[in-house]
Amino acid sequence: MPTTKHKVFVSFHNGDKAIDPKCGHYWKERFESLFHDYYETLISISVQEGDIKDGLSTETTRQKIRDEFIADATVTVVLIGPETWRRKHVDWEISSSIKDTKKNPRCGLLGLLLPTYPNYDPIKRTYHPKTIPPRLQKNIECGFATIHVWNENPIIVQDWIHQAFERRDKVLPDNSYPLFGNNRPANQTQWQ
Repeated sequence: MPTTKHKVFVSFHNGDKAIDPKCGHYWKERFESLFHDYYETLISISVQEGDIKDGLSTETTRQKIRDEFIADATVTVVLIGPETWRRKHVDWEISSSIKDTKKNPRCGLLGLLLPTYPNYDPIKRTYHPKTIPPRLQKNIECGFATIHVWNENPIIVQDWIHQAFERRDKVLPDNSYPLFGNNRPANQTQWQ
């Protein structure tokens, strides 16, 4: 097992706690609690509630995410629930993570299917490609990213993170999917 602690940016859809107490925020907190606080296998540098003010322009928001949060990350983990694929901020975070610039080197990338993901099956480990973030799917297809089912074993998760870190300079990512301008509609069940 690798002993290096990677700096991990966690991308997720917050969800509505009133509708689902185990929404994206719950799973982000659980991920950080387990792997940052308890097992100490990673360093979490994610955006916290209130870190980015509402009302900023799209470009300013994207720049703040990249320069103030993702800049120090070495791997981005995307927590995937039922509506994650529709969220513009998740798309922007993935796009920023896989760009390699002078100021911010490229991050490794992996997705984790949450137990709230539709038709979650930890045994079969299957998912529908059109119900995860499109930019993540494109990078799974090209071999830059991987996708896994939720796991609380620190050895396994740390290995996935380390493998993503190792791939970041060995495989070119696919950042060609058009950036989301807005969230996808709630009545849309998958991307086209």
